[in-house]
Amino acid sequence: GHTVAIFEAEQSPGGMMRYGIPQYRLPRDTLDSDISRITAMGVELRLGARVDDVQRTMQDEGFAACFLGVGSQIGKRAYIPAGDARRITDAVSVLHQMAGDEKPLLGRRVLVYGGGNTAVDVARTARRLGAEESVIVYRRTRERMPAHDHEIEEALEEGVKLKWLSTITAADGEEIKVEKMALDDDGFPQPTGEFETMQADALVLALGQDVELDLLQGIENLAIDRGTVQVDPLQHTSHPGIFAGGDMVAGEKTVTVAVGHGKKAARAINAYLAGETYTPPPK
Repeated sequence: GHTVAIFEAEQSPGGMMRYGIPQYRLPRDTLDSDISRITAMGVELRLGARVDDVQRTMQDEGFAACFLGVGSQIGKRAYIPAGDARRITDAVSVLHQMAGDEKPLLGRRVLVYGGGNTAVDVARTARRLGAEESVIVYRRTRERMPAHDHEIEEALEEGVKLKWLSTITAADGEEIKVEKMALDDDGFPQPTGEFETMQADALVLALGQDVELDLLQGIENLAIDRGTVQVDPLQHTSHPGIFAGGDMVAGEKTVTVAVGHGKKAARAINAYLAGETYTPPPK
């Protein structure tokens, strides 16, 4: 059969692996080598193509099955009263700009608001861009940061600073208002009413990403729960012939997991096209 991979990016495939992960963690020549192996197998790549209606595209072009893997590409925002919103950006935008010719201008002092691996990536990227101060502001303690511990350690070795038990409440020019937090008995951060002011040339929001689900509108009987597409153990959605994986389904949102979803779905799709059901081998 004919396999087509469609990317909305105009020039290079790879999605968030190319635009959302810094080169120091995923060298681009490694990514390009993997993509070349896939295209050598006969997979067609379509770049700069957007799918707005999945079912119609499948019907018009005769696709018998589809795998959805659009990923999380919309940076979550927080309501932070700001006198100069130009100094506030999000992590997705910063990392995407790093893949282009013009690097983002973050300045000498950068605050990164968040506690996941993306927050750490941006803080380390800021240092590589020349920031003298790159500080991660997180509302819980370091022990409760979702970022991997080895990533945090590498960031600290590179000069990134951590300021935990802190919530950003307002931004006015270079002044960032921060409230001290305290964890309750259940481990949730609670405001204390104690404030301080930090200085920053840029504030980067790294509060997670959402999946753009507009292309799923109109798909009959497609189950979606709290922003994630529901799938069975074979990555099959509730609509026959449509599979999904990566960030748009429930689970850990990492490249490793997404690649695993793709491999599992590929085996299931191959069986589906043959009128069979894939049975995973015993572990």
